[in-house]
Amino acid sequence: MKKISLALLMAAALSACSPQYDWRDYRSNDAPYAVLFPGKPASQTRAIKLDDLDVSMTMTAAEVDGVVFAVGSAQLADAARTPAALEAMKTALVKNIGATVTKNTASAAAGRTELDVEAKGSQNGESMLLIGRFIAKDTRIYQVIVMGREKNIVRDTVETWFSSFKLN
Repeated sequence: MKKISLALLMAAALSACSPQYDWRDYRSNDAPYAVLFPGKPASQTRAIKLDDLDVSMTMTAAEVDGVVFAVGSAQLADAARTPAALEAMKTALVKNIGATVTKNTASAAAGRTELDVEAKGSQNGESMLLIGRFIAKDTRIYQVIVMGREKNIVRDTVETWFSSFKLN
């Protein structure tokens, strides 16, 4: 029995190291966070509108097999605006794939607010899935997402992605 368990453990470890995912440590230069990206990320900063709030958001993302792993971050002038900004980010992403929210939870602790969402939609006739975590801490907001063709999203990889995200 011990040999079978060891063999299963080794097989699981090797599958987590699949060449499809080239996990890389990333530390943001403009926001205090670190995360593991499953491929080489690229960053872009642009002005966006979150309902009536104009912000400069930096989005850093990597794509593997049609699945996007991304972190967006922005600084607000007023921490009181963070709840509305999180909702606006979530709503925009859900609308982006014409999705219906299937899971929506909120939590708050230690000066940090989190919204977790899962939404299913479609693009070009393909089933799409969005899994997102929207975080506010002080005046900074973050969106940590996985989005892509549902058939290509591997739940273990999603767990690795979200558990690697750390605020500094």
